Amino acid sequence: MHAVAAGFVVQSRPMKRAALIDEELAAFLRGPVSIGVASRAAGNVPVLVRCSGCRVAPDRRRVTLYLGKSKSAAVIDAVRATRAVAAVFSLPSSHRSVQLKGTDAKVGAAAAGDYDMVERYVEAFARELEPLGYSGAMARTLLWLDPADLATLSFTPSAAFMQTPGPGAGAPLRGAS
Repeated sequence: MHAVAAGFVVQSRPMKRAALIDEELAAFLRGPVSIGVASRAAGNVPVLVRCSGCRVAPDRRRVTLYLGKSKSAAVIDAVRATRAVAAVFSLPSSHRSVQLKGTDAKVGAAAAGDYDMVERYVEAFARELEPLGYSGAMARTLLWLDPADLATLSFTPSAAFMQTPGPGAGAPLRGAS
C-alpha cells in the first residue's frame, strides 16, 4: 500500500500478525492428544477423520497433521475444494481440548522423517490411554498408518478456541481474537 505524506511516497507493509500458537500450546499439540480434523464437502456436509500426529512449524505459524490417504479421501477432497479446516486436539487424561481453524489448508506428500514422527506420536498416545483402561494395542491399531499411505494436511491457524468442557468452552484462546 502506498500513501503520500508531505510530498513523499511512503510504502507501508501490512503488520505481520503474531502466531496464535505459543510454545506451551505447540507442545500440547505435539503431545499425546486425540486429533480430529474436519472440513466440509459439497452441500456443506461435514467430513471428519482422526489424525496420527501433528508437527508445528518452528515459527509456530503453520500446523501439519498426519493422516492416511485411504482413510481420509472425503476430507482430502473437501480440503482441496474449500481449503477450510477445523482441527480439535484433546488430551484424554484431562479432557483439555483446543480447536484450531484455518482457511488455507493444503494436502501434501509426507517428507523424510514424517513417518518416524507418526510412530512416536502413536506410542505416546498409547501410553496416555493405558492408565485410563485402554490397551496400547487398541490405540496402535486405531492410529496405524501404512508408510506408503501417509499424507499431510497443513494450514495456518486463523482462529483458536478453548474446547475443554466447562464454562469457558468455545472461548477464543489468548491472542486469538
